[in-house]
Amino acid sequence: MATYIPNYNKFPIVQANNKNVVCGEGWEQVSNIINNSIQSVPNTKKIIAIECYTEILDEEVLNNLQSSVKGEFILTKDYMLPEDAISKMVYPDVTDDAVFGYITRLTINDFFDAEKIEHFKKELEQKQGTIIIYGVGATLLPQQYDLLLYLDMTRWEGQLRQRRNEVSNLGVNNKNLKASLQYKQAYFVDWRVVNRHKKTLMNKWDFVVDTVKKNNPKIVDGKAFNEALKQTAHQPFRVVPFFDPGPWGGQWMKKYCGLDKSEKNFAWCFDGVPEENSLLLQFNDVVFETPSINVVFAQPKALLGNVVEARFGAEFPIRFDFLDTIEGGNLSLQVHPTNEYIREKFGMFYTQDESYYMLDADEDAFVYLGLKDNIEPQQMIAELTEAQKGEQPFDADKFVNKIPVKKHDHVLIPSGTVHCSGRGSMVLEISATPYIFTFKLWDWGRLGLDGKPRPINIKHGEKVIDWSRTTEWTKNNLVNTIKEINRGDGWREEYTGLHETEFIETRRHWFTATVPHQTNGSVNVLNLIEGREAIVESPANAFEPFIVHYAETFIIPESVKEYTIRPYGESEGKECATLKAFVRFKA
Repeated sequence: MATYIPNYNKFPIVQANNKNVVCGEGWEQVSNIINNSIQSVPNTKKIIAIECYTEILDEEVLNNLQSSVKGEFILTKDYMLPEDAISKMVYPDVTDDAVFGYITRLTINDFFDAEKIEHFKKELEQKQGTIIIYGVGATLLPQQYDLLLYLDMTRWEGQLRQRRNEVSNLGVNNKNLKASLQYKQAYFVDWRVVNRHKKTLMNKWDFVVDTVKKNNPKIVDGKAFNEALKQTAHQPFRVVPFFDPGPWGGQWMKKYCGLDKSEKNFAWCFDGVPEENSLLLQFNDVVFETPSINVVFAQPKALLGNVVEARFGAEFPIRFDFLDTIEGGNLSLQVHPTNEYIREKFGMFYTQDESYYMLDADEDAFVYLGLKDNIEPQQMIAELTEAQKGEQPFDADKFVNKIPVKKHDHVLIPSGTVHCSGRGSMVLEISATPYIFTFKLWDWGRLGLDGKPRPINIKHGEKVIDWSRTTEWTKNNLVNTIKEINRGDGWREEYTGLHETEFIETRRHWFTATVPHQTNGSVNVLNLIEGREAIVESPANAFEPFIVHYAETFIIPESVKEYTIRPYGESEGKECATLKAFVRFKA
């Protein structure tokens, strides 16, 4: 058998059209650009605000800037509330739960001591020369500033820094806190607070700095950066995938995505999650990494469409990710909360409805989905609870349907449905974005990668299980509800879901020739589920042709309106397929 050569691109780049850009790489160039910009300020008294996202390595940044940029440095952390006051303030949102909190309503102003800031503003009137205000909330301290730099950080690198105990949560010194608890506080509080603040600054910043790689920052002119975000929101693009191991992880992604074979496994890949993924923008010779959510913040209507933006705001509501259990194990048996429950308990306004598309599957692959007929809910909950005590394992087959699946099957999972992917599957998971709201009911008695039991959430789960989703209903409504709805010369289109209670709709296209597509008012998210290569083109030449490869997720902004997809390169003359998701406007 021939060796498979993966062509999956792990580092997709958007080439910025603007070539007249001030940009640089490395601390020397960053410092030179900052110094030149300070010199261009005509005032003798110059106030420079250096705003920061969370998870910035302050020691590295300050060591380099203070040694090369002349001025008096003021640190915003000195004007925040005491740590104990911040901990008390965020507690109602962080809670004592190991996994879940409440989406905060706090703002960046709440973390600062108002009296200290007022006192500083009076002191600032007396200062002369160059004053450099550094840290989260730098723009809050002065009445006005002459130059604004924004030091940004991507979500995935921030999480890795938490795992390495390199950073703390907003306003406190807790870098040695367990990484999962740091992450929870960041998810429910920190990232919400700094994102709200960031959105108010995007049209004001003079420079944006990429601080992802240690000791190798990148800097770009703020207007050019915003132009690149606008460009991205008017053409097909991919975000940067990231891969993570897990206790049930498999081996498929190593082969087909070209990953490190020496790693034990890869369980997850976030391949199309702007809330989490990075975006690579190239300005001249500088490849600049930025949170892809910045495109959503800067261009919500162009990217999402007017109706989707009106419904969800500046949030990206569709998520594509991979779950690899080939040569691995079962996912945890789980259920997702209803919309009512997630609003009441966690402050989210929509839930994690989802589906499993079988990108690949072993001969004996299966999913657990829905409940068997005539079971007693109290008995199932009692046996789940007893299993957690370690006395005997939970017999999932006694209560939950075990349904065989094969490649290209599509399984729908509306909230309230008990489910999990079994071993031997490569799942393309298509879901709404609130991805951490999974109530684990049973984890097969295994430990996490840290050697400790993973949190189980039976108390939450029992409150949201839909006990009416039994065998016949599940098979009739959730498994391969596929029907052909359109065809043309060399292509056919199929409806594959999702369930009528879910706001996402999916369409599969099989094609040997050019397929016409329309965004129809919603951002489109697609994956090339069959074929080595395909090309996305604009009938009006509105964007450059865009090449995608097998298993790659790509985003078509609503502003594109019309586009075509056809086999390309190695796939010319062969049948390909895409799966497309968009926000449904009518049930």
